[in-house]
Amino acid sequence: MQSPKSAIYGGLFPVAPTPFTDSGDLDIEGQRRVLDCMIDQKVDGICILANYSEQFLLSDEERRLLVDLSLSHVAGRKPVMVTCSHFSTRIAVARARYAAERGASLLMLMPPYHGSGLKADESHMIEHFARVADAARIPIMVQDAPLSGVTLSVPFLVRLAREVQLVDYFKIEVPFAAAKLRDLIEAGDAAIAGPFDGEEAITMMADLEAGASGTMSSALCPDLLRPVFDHHKAGRSADAAAAYAKVLPLINYENRQCGLRAAKSVMREGNVIRCDAVRHPLAQIHPKTKAGLIELARGVNPLALHWGR
Repeated sequence: MQSPKSAIYGGLFPVAPTPFTDSGDLDIEGQRRVLDCMIDQKVDGICILANYSEQFLLSDEERRLLVDLSLSHVAGRKPVMVTCSHFSTRIAVARARYAAERGASLLMLMPPYHGSGLKADESHMIEHFARVADAARIPIMVQDAPLSGVTLSVPFLVRLAREVQLVDYFKIEVPFAAAKLRDLIEAGDAAIAGPFDGEEAITMMADLEAGASGTMSSALCPDLLRPVFDHHKAGRSADAAAAYAKVLPLINYENRQCGLRAAKSVMREGNVIRCDAVRHPLAQIHPKTKAGLIELARGVNPLALHWGR
C-alpha cells in the first residue's frame, strides 16, 4: 500500500502577473517588483507562468527567462510553483525538468488538451503526469479548470494521486468547487495531501469549509485574504466570514468584469509596475471598467494599491 502523503505547502499561493512594457516586451524590472510586492503581501508561496500570468502568450524563450528571473530573485524567500502545462508530454517534461533544476519547489499542470476536441484518455493522462514527475522529482499540483475542457472526475483524481506518488496537490476551480473538494478529500483520504481552490478566491469561504488547505488567487489582494485564511485555520469562522465579506465585492468585480487584467491595473495604480497592458489578442481593460475596479480597491486598500508610492 502506498504510504500516506503529507502536505508541505498550503495557505495563500497567488499567481504572479507578467508585466509588459508599452511596446509589449517583458518588463524585467517590473517582474522583480511584482515578486517583491507579493512577498510583502504575506503570501505563503508564488505561482508563475499560470493562465493569469498570460502563459499562453509567452514564447519558450520568455518562459525560460521568467523561470530564471523569478527563482533567482525570490531566492528562497518563498516557495515558487512553476506552471508547465502543455499537450505534448515531451514538452511538459522538458519544462518541468528545467524548473526543477533551477529551484522550483513544486509544479502545476493542467491535463493535456489542445482546443476543445483534442484530449488524452485517462491512461495517457496518468502517463503524462507520471513522466513529468519522474523528470522533475518535485511535488505536482493538478489544475482542474474549465479552460481545458477536460472532465477530471473525483475517482480519476484519486487514482492519479495514488498511482503517481508526487501528485500531491489539486487546484479545484470548477463550478460547485466546494462539493468537489469535499468529495475528493473524502474519497482520497491520505492520498490528497493538498486540496486547493482557485478562480480568484471567489468561493474561498465555502471551499475552506469543505476542507481546502490553500487558495490560489491572483496577486490583486492576497494581503486581504490573509486574515480570512488565518481566522479560519484558527477556528474563528465568524471572523473569517467578516474578513471575507469585506473583500468579496472587489474579488467579484475582478472575477466577473476584469479577469487577469485586474491585478495588473491595481499594481499599475500603485506604481508596482509601469504598464498594465495585456498582450494581443487579449483586449485591454476598458477605462470605465478600470475606474470601477480602482474605486472598489480604494475602499479596502490592498497593499498593491500603494506599495510603490
